[in-house]
Amino acid sequence: MSLELALQKAPKEIALKDGMKCKLRPLRKDDEQVFHEFFLAVPAQERMFIKHRVTERNVIQDWCQNIDLGRNLPLLALVDGKIVGDATLHQQLGGWKRHIARISVLVHPKFRGRGLAKALVSALVDIARNAGLQKLEAEFIGEQEAAIKMFALLGFSNLLRLEDYVIDMQAIKHDYVLMGLDLTTDEEYAGME
Repeated sequence: MSLELALQKAPKEIALKDGMKCKLRPLRKDDEQVFHEFFLAVPAQERMFIKHRVTERNVIQDWCQNIDLGRNLPLLALVDGKIVGDATLHQQLGGWKRHIARISVLVHPKFRGRGLAKALVSALVDIARNAGLQKLEAEFIGEQEAAIKMFALLGFSNLLRLEDYVIDMQAIKHDYVLMGLDLTTDEEYAGME
């Protein structure tokens, strides 16, 4: 199945652990305002670990106006039209890592602890598998223990931990953690000799 076929299932409604329903769908051009509000709701201390200056409106505007779902697929979770979570599948379309994509996930503080991050990442894993990708990666700061644990529960394993490798916006060093998931199945190997 291709990425286009996988996306035809969107929007998809899911129920969280507490029964709350939310809609999952890819980012659209008209999401600029609510996407910016979503990032502004993330505590400043957590935004230090986001690779882009998401409080700057022009960054969000650029993302919404130049959507390329084949390169970056932001899968949004919405409740009553408000974005409450975002997981993005980042792909390199060529080169030696073209079979690997990176996943990042962020959930609005008021919607954490309900299984939303797990649901978003699981949905992207399914999309990646259907799109023919072979491996997924996820990057973390060492202190993101809850996220590391959640990814481990989804089958990701630790690939690498580098001590004091990254520096946040306040010039504080942190460990860098890289986790990975192999998307190939036993059935795919069954025909190989």
